[in-house]
Amino acid sequence: MLLAIPVGTVAWADGRLNNKVDLGTPGQRHHTGKGTNYLLVGSDSRDGLTDREKEDLHTGSAGGRRTDSMILLHTGSDGTTMVSLPRDSWLTIPAYTSPMTGKHHGPAKNKLNAAFALGGPKMLVNTIEHNTGLTIDHYVEVGFAGFVNLVNAVGGVPMCLERDLVDKKSGADLRKGCQTLDGSAALAFVRQRHQEAKGDLGRTRNQQKFLSALAHRAGAPGTMLNPYALYSALNAGLDTLVVDRDTGLLDLLSMFRAVHGVTGGRGRQINVPVASLGFPTSKGSAVLWDAARARQLFGELHDDRTVNLKGGGSR
Repeated sequence: MLLAIPVGTVAWADGRLNNKVDLGTPGQRHHTGKGTNYLLVGSDSRDGLTDREKEDLHTGSAGGRRTDSMILLHTGSDGTTMVSLPRDSWLTIPAYTSPMTGKHHGPAKNKLNAAFALGGPKMLVNTIEHNTGLTIDHYVEVGFAGFVNLVNAVGGVPMCLERDLVDKKSGADLRKGCQTLDGSAALAFVRQRHQEAKGDLGRTRNQQKFLSALAHRAGAPGTMLNPYALYSALNAGLDTLVVDRDTGLLDLLSMFRAVHGVTGGRGRQINVPVASLGFPTSKGSAVLWDAARARQLFGELHDDRTVNLKGGGSR
């Protein structure tokens, strides 16, 4: 399918990408491990939304952007593994110097989404690398508007729901059964967590399920081989997409192809192993990883070995 994309389209799309995220120069970043690792981040950026759209989508009107979801995607000889990282994960944020004050801060425990608030994408990537031992090769972030527009551009995404989902905070009002979600309904689906027995872990399961379905829809011949549909999908997705400076369109297409492969059974979707969902901390309730099982998981990904996650977390 990658060969179906005209060279001119690739050049045009590369020029549209917001690839200003600096993860460090190649000479300074020491790559370890085998395979390729992507960090997929859904942010709560409202850029590109009108006041009416913010109200209709139940996004609120907060400025700036924060991490709303994070998925570590590993591709290699053993297929694709998607690992959801709860935003409230209680981890060590490595030492850093504040770009605002110039003050140096030593390593400290905090929630994962605090890393993004403290130092943006680079600090988030540094924190994940520090706690997993993996090297993040590509950073990909999409805001609310880009997500909604992309779903609409591919004609909606078919999903089968096991039960009714009604959530006032996200705006979800979905009925049990198979249906096609438009951008608004899809955003509500991936954001809702109050109807999930496991809270954020239940939400991450929905996010992975939807991302796989979206990749399957975007990779369908009706999109990839139709110039108008392909242009519409790319144009919608690029509007609020943020990537690192070493990521181009072909990298993104490889990522979507890998996610598409999970839908076809060539991969796995898992949550990071968790010991506690309500771990008390100085920053409030957090998600505590199961240290031993998480270390095993990330070791397997680092060496590009088959993942053998026991005792839950896998699906």
